[in-house]
Amino acid sequence: MEKLKEAYAQCEELIKIHSKSFYKAFSLLPAEKKKAVWAVYAFCRTVDDIVDEGTDPETELQAFEEEFRLFLKREHSREKFIWLALEDTFSRYDMDEEAFWDMIKGQRMDLHKNRYDTLEEVFEYSYHVASAVGLMLLPILAPRKKALLRNGAIALGLAMQLTNILRDIGEDLDRDRIYLPKEVMDQFGCSFEQLENGVINDSFISVWEYLAFEAEAYYEEALDTIDEYPLHSRTPVKAAAYFYKAILNKVRGNQYRVFGQRNFVTQDEKVSILSQM
Repeated sequence: MEKLKEAYAQCEELIKIHSKSFYKAFSLLPAEKKKAVWAVYAFCRTVDDIVDEGTDPETELQAFEEEFRLFLKREHSREKFIWLALEDTFSRYDMDEEAFWDMIKGQRMDLHKNRYDTLEEVFEYSYHVASAVGLMLLPILAPRKKALLRNGAIALGLAMQLTNILRDIGEDLDRDRIYLPKEVMDQFGCSFEQLENGVINDSFISVWEYLAFEAEAYYEEALDTIDEYPLHSRTPVKAAAYFYKAILNKVRGNQYRVFGQRNFVTQDEKVSILSQM
């Protein structure tokens, strides 16, 4: 029991460090559900770190996939905190295994693809790395409404990932990744060279706003079904959506400066958002 408690604490520490918005939002959940969300986040973070920071990400990701297969067969090591916490979570909730594999598939895309031609390709990538996470969480957040809320969870994932893309343009460039689709850049006369030089002009802003419009439409779609969530998880999901959506206006307020600086919503601003919900 003490080991399990420690495993969940390590999962919580990961989300506390790496995703302050998610942590703030989902801290509003009841204790048991909160812990389950931390466990799912730890799984996602582990895969993300392998791809972004691993010394041999392809091999490390294959090894992680094998560990996950063993986990699903209940043959995993109980020494690693992530599997210990997930084992407890899977025993309590009817988790969607396919969503976990979809998320891994999305992270694998980053190993082989660093440019996107069309908006549809960006949506497909965003589904795998973000919407799949929403589907991973649905059995915890709304176990009796999974089918009804599926499309809204997918929409929220797309909205959040597009927001990440728009916030992290500069950071992604440092990793030689450009998620802004070429067809949209061509439409507004924005070149890859401009991006690499950190040029913020009318064409860049038009590309940025085009994608922001898509993100905001997906936020609206996601929020259309927010009242279908059980009361205990409705506020956390809504808070996560509002916190992330606020990043877009933060970038606008900073004159679209996404090169060399990170735009984020402060703790005070999050408190203000919560008070207005």
